[in-house]
Amino acid sequence: MAISEPTPAGATPAAVKEPRGKRFRGGRKWRALRTNRAAMVSLAFLVLLVLVAVFGSLLMTHDPNAQALGDRLQGPSGAHWLGTDGYGRDVFSRLIDATQVVVLAIVQAMTLAAVVGIPLGLLAGLVGGPVDAVLSRIAEALLALPPLILALAVVGVLGPGLTNAMIAVGLLLAPRLFRIARSEAQAVSGESYIEACRSVGCSNFRLLWRHVLPNASSALMIQITFGAGIIIIVEASLSFLGLGVESPQASWGSMLQDAFQNVSTSPSFMIVPTVAIVLTVLALSTFGDGMRDAFEGRGANG
Repeated sequence: MAISEPTPAGATPAAVKEPRGKRFRGGRKWRALRTNRAAMVSLAFLVLLVLVAVFGSLLMTHDPNAQALGDRLQGPSGAHWLGTDGYGRDVFSRLIDATQVVVLAIVQAMTLAAVVGIPLGLLAGLVGGPVDAVLSRIAEALLALPPLILALAVVGVLGPGLTNAMIAVGLLLAPRLFRIARSEAQAVSGESYIEACRSVGCSNFRLLWRHVLPNASSALMIQITFGAGIIIIVEASLSFLGLGVESPQASWGSMLQDAFQNVSTSPSFMIVPTVAIVLTVLALSTFGDGMRDAFEGRGANG
């Protein structure tokens, strides 16, 4: 057994090398994830969705907001691949435009939730004491509120619009990320290497960034995946109620609302946005399940 060399008598704490924490075994976990076919198919679908959002302007066959009342409620044709809605707008182009809105909504809401929830959760779990008590009570109070009611209240104060709606959704998801980050930070705060890092003068910020966050990244990525599905559902609900994107901007929720107005004459137009919402949420859920199985060590057989 190797014997560590004693610290020189004149050495200062800053001269002592910082202990290494537990390494995040990302390679092994991602290899286990790749063996899950359902998760990989879901990931391919999600990547395709992002590509459609990024290059959507090149794929549109018509102006998504251009109205042609003489061509309203037409079925699929060579000119309009998925038909036209109640205002004569091309459904295919609006579907692509709505995909861009959905991806933007996920980025806005999840960025806010992560910026607010993760650092505060890591700090509360590592420091503990009064800081943990106060932040935990605030998170529990937000979690106790009905999600859609809180979203409606925030949008009612700030006004309708995609960004305002995503501020509401981000506030809804922040406590969930806070709880996971806090739990992971508490799990490693008592480890010997954390105490050793403190003994050589590491700041709380360095501890959080170098040692706590890498250990919490797996659980946080899983929650972010499931949270993206919640964002899609809430955004579609708010847009269906007229509190999300502003007309004539397309979103899957507003497309559902437009189709619902003509459901008695053309019920088939509700299929396209409904399928888009269901497939995307299902892909996020399946990929999240695959990540959870791989990162918790159950692999493809979990």
